[in-house]
Amino acid sequence: MSAAKQTTTVISTKGQVILPKAIRQQRQWTAGTRLVVENTAEGVLLRPAPMFSETRPEEVFAMLAYKGEAKSLEEMEAGILAEARRHAGD
Repeated sequence: MSAAKQTTTVISTKGQVILPKAIRQQRQWTAGTRLVVENTAEGVLLRPAPMFSETRPEEVFAMLAYKGEAKSLEEMEAGILAEARRHAGD
């Protein structure tokens, strides 16, 4: 931010900081937006928190267990192609 466009804010007695409206609007940070706060050499970095926690494949395998007969590769490819065609026609 250039010197002409810099703005200041104040830390409240509760440790709260109000981000300028222009910055919140530009970033599309609405009330309730969760932010990650990182202390860096240049200052404090704020960035949106991920919607979901990071997971490893082994943590989610079999979460939606399929109870039918196994599909062949050809059946899976045909299903993917049919869905792609359906979306292309939207």
